[in-house]
Amino acid sequence: ALIFPTETFYGLGCLATDSVAVARVYQLKRRPVHKPLPLLAASVDQVRAVACLEAMPEALAAFWPGPLTVLLPARPALPAALVNERGQVAVRVTPHPVAAALALGAGDPLTASSANLSGGEAVRNPQQLDPALLDALQQMVQKMPICASGKDVMQNQQPILLGGPLPAGGLPSTVVEPLGCAKDGVCRLRVLRAGAVSVAELVTAGFTVE
Repeated sequence: ALIFPTETFYGLGCLATDSVAVARVYQLKRRPVHKPLPLLAASVDQVRAVACLEAMPEALAAFWPGPLTVLLPARPALPAALVNERGQVAVRVTPHPVAAALALGAGDPLTASSANLSGGEAVRNPQQLDPALLDALQQMVQKMPICASGKDVMQNQQPILLGGPLPAGGLPSTVVEPLGCAKDGVCRLRVLRAGAVSVAELVTAGFTVE
């Protein structure tokens, strides 16, 4: 698990396909396991590896990279904790250079929940990170076995990735669920969380929003 900047706030995440690491993130955040973590990808190709893009209206791709999280049918490789009761995963493509480089280097999308304890405030500055979360993360890292091949780089550095532009703060990513398209090409969306991409922007892009 690692704390890193995203386009909105600092995130706490791990490789999304690693079920052990995903369980650690839930433990660190004290997050209820029935609340799937959102994912962050470096590219549309990475999204395709974990979700069925056929279910996403093409016009939504114009909002990526950007703070728009889309619920899509999940592929079988994902840990069950990341998939909701309807078999969907929440994913977006990040424009933040550090977060994108991290996901690209990992080879798959990352979990990208805000770097706070469940119910706490999201932060855009590393100095605002919850000391209790940092202590728990540091203790977890120290208990992890050292990998002789050097892959466990977390053993030799702080579990916070700094550098690059600070998160923008403000509103979190908007979360939407595609509801299908009519014969005339008009597609419907349900907004599950209002955020950085406004309803007006979605409507302007040609969507009917519920």
